[in-house]
Amino acid sequence: MRTAGARKDELITEGKKKMIRHLLGNDWTARQSVALACRILFMHGHDSGLAGQITARASESGTYYTQRFGLGFDEVTETNLLVVDEDLTVLSGSGMANPANRFHSWIYGRRPDVRCIVHTHPSYVSALSLLEQPLKVAHMDSCMLHGEVAFLEKWPGVPVGNDEGKLISEVLGDKRAVLLAHHGLVVAARSVEEACVLALQIERTARLQLLAQAAGEIRDLDEALAREAHDWLLHPKKSVATFQYYARRVLRSLSPRDALMAR
Repeated sequence: MRTAGARKDELITEGKKKMIRHLLGNDWTARQSVALACRILFMHGHDSGLAGQITARASESGTYYTQRFGLGFDEVTETNLLVVDEDLTVLSGSGMANPANRFHSWIYGRRPDVRCIVHTHPSYVSALSLLEQPLKVAHMDSCMLHGEVAFLEKWPGVPVGNDEGKLISEVLGDKRAVLLAHHGLVVAARSVEEACVLALQIERTARLQLLAQAAGEIRDLDEALAREAHDWLLHPKKSVATFQYYARRVLRSLSPRDALMAR
C-alpha cells in the first residue's frame, strides 16, 4: 500500500491489520497470566497491603481464579492461586478468598463479556477519589479510557455485602471500569491483559489529572478524535503486546526460582 496520499482512516485500518499479523499472542495459561498481572500491578504501585483483588474466569462456568487472602500481589504465583465459585467457596487451592470478592460475582453475573476483574487502591486514584471527582480523560494515552470509566460518587462502605455488589455492578453498567469515591478503581475487561493495562492507565491518568489541576483547568478533547484514539489504543492485540512488555520487565526482575513460579 502506498501511503503518501492515503486517508487517515485507511492508514488506521492498515495499521490494525498489521497488528493482527505481527503482534503475537502469548502461550501463558490463565493462571500464569493472573500471577503475572499481580506482579505487574505491584511493580506499578497498585499494592495496598492485603487490599485489592484480581479475578479471572476459570474453565468451569461460575468459577474464577483469585489470589489467596493473606498474600500481597508480589507473592502471588500460579501455584498459590485459588479457584472459587460465585459464593467464594474454595474449589481448588488452600486458604480463603478475600470476602470483598463478593462484588466480583455480581459483575460476572451481569456481564458475560467480562473475563477478568481488577480492583486496587493505587495512590493517585485514591487521592483523586478523596476529592469525589470522576476521572478526566484528556490525554492521548488516556483515550483508551474514553467513555469507559463510570463514577460511584458516594462510598458504600466495605464491599463485602450483596448490596455493595449490586450497587457497583449497576454503576459499572456496560463500561470497562468504575472509579469508586473514597476507595479505588475497578476494571472489568475482556481479558487479563486488557484489565491489567487499563488499571495501569487509570492510575497514570489520575496522576496526570492531579498534576494538571494544580496548574490550571483541564481542557476537553474533541469527541470524534477521542473515540478514534480509543479504538486504536484499545485494540486487543495492542493490549496483549503491552501486557507482554510489562511481563518481560517483571520476569527480568525475579530470581530464577520466582520467575519459574510466576510464569
